[in-house]
Amino acid sequence: MTNEETTVCDHEMPDHDRPEHHVLDHDRPGDHDRPEHHVLDHDRPDHDLPDHHRFDHRRLGRELGLFGGDPLIGAGLPYLLPDGAAVRHVLEEYVRAAERRAGYRHVCSPVLGKRELYELSGHWEHYRDDMFPPMRAGGEELVLRPSLCPHHALIYRSRGRSHRELPVRLAELGGMYRAEPTGVLGGLSRVRAIQLNDGHVFCTPVQVAGEVRGALELIRRVHADLGVKPVRYRLSLPGEGGKYAGAPENWARSAELLAEALEGFDYERAPGEAAFYGPKIDVQVADSAGREWTLSTVQVDVHQPERFGLEYTGPDGRAHRPVLVHRSILGSLERVLAQLLEEHGGAFPPWLAPVQVVVLPVRDADFPAAAALEQRCLDAGLRVEVVPADRGSLAARVRDHRLVPYQAVVGAREAAAGSAAVRLRDGRRLDPLPAGEFVAGVAARIAARDGELWPGRDEGAPGLR
Repeated sequence: MTNEETTVCDHEMPDHDRPEHHVLDHDRPGDHDRPEHHVLDHDRPDHDLPDHHRFDHRRLGRELGLFGGDPLIGAGLPYLLPDGAAVRHVLEEYVRAAERRAGYRHVCSPVLGKRELYELSGHWEHYRDDMFPPMRAGGEELVLRPSLCPHHALIYRSRGRSHRELPVRLAELGGMYRAEPTGVLGGLSRVRAIQLNDGHVFCTPVQVAGEVRGALELIRRVHADLGVKPVRYRLSLPGEGGKYAGAPENWARSAELLAEALEGFDYERAPGEAAFYGPKIDVQVADSAGREWTLSTVQVDVHQPERFGLEYTGPDGRAHRPVLVHRSILGSLERVLAQLLEEHGGAFPPWLAPVQVVVLPVRDADFPAAAALEQRCLDAGLRVEVVPADRGSLAARVRDHRLVPYQAVVGAREAAAGSAAVRLRDGRRLDPLPAGEFVAGVAARIAARDGELWPGRDEGAPGLR
């Protein structure tokens, strides 16, 4: 797969072979393209910070309480706090559902494997420097896996396969580990413990182009739903040297298949960026400082099916070798969370927001009505929080929660009427709405993954101001 600094799915390039981050010369969005409602670093006015600091995911993650780290855990091993875990769980559920609709079946495999497994796959020969050292247990040498593909190859090989079954599409949200040098670690973008959205398609040669195009289309749909804007597509090819496995003619054919699938895309060729076992398509994104990273990948591999002796029975009754298409739609969950933070400045789309509705009782006496509204939200599957009156003035609580998509204020009038006065994150306000109508409206927007917080007047919005 690719360099871990520019990808997380393509994991086979030793660190000393990796290029430095590419700094893009395109303009980054200014304030007019970003939500205005950022949590500020109280030591410095937000508007005094340059964009690449204001939207740095490490800063936002700390201020929004999404993730952290501790020296006793180790460098490159961040933990997710409850709000960060909430976003990750939504991403997991979302991508699993998208993969199921695309014909994938999900598997679970262990994060350990015997050293012999990685000798067979070629990782031990080509990628050993980026793997953690083997551990001895019960007379065996066990290794923390740097990639999921060897396990998936064994799952495919676990029984006989017919051409009628192909393509076999396997997917997993699985853990893997990289012994990254301390100096290259940073936030969630480059870590040592990676939760990867990975998938492998075992198919006939004539099915390869369709599977690659299908993976690219799935990537485009997912990126659109997430609000992620790729900066370019890259066809990563082998460079000079002997770090690549397999016959040159197989590499040429694999690259040709990927190029065919990229017809209609604006892409560039990148010699030296291929995985050790095959060329790949990298979907590149940029962070707030203009550094370029790979988020999603698609690869064609004829090398590992041969090493693992993978077969299927063809229409002629003979054994044939499948082609392996590696693909990652989201990449690592750590990196996609970092990218989403920087793309949205912490103002997540409503369906991804860790807290979707905050309920603000005006006085202590209004708390029971606020709690009742909270329960309605919970019953509708919304992520909701009540911030009681003893946590500060109403204005302060509104300000502290300005990244939450929906703020529902409950005062004496709303408590008596069973309604809520709603303030949207973009500054618009709704006239008091019946609690049930408000909750149903929010739930419908979130279920549709609608980027618009509330319909405009021409769509029949009640009391929009």
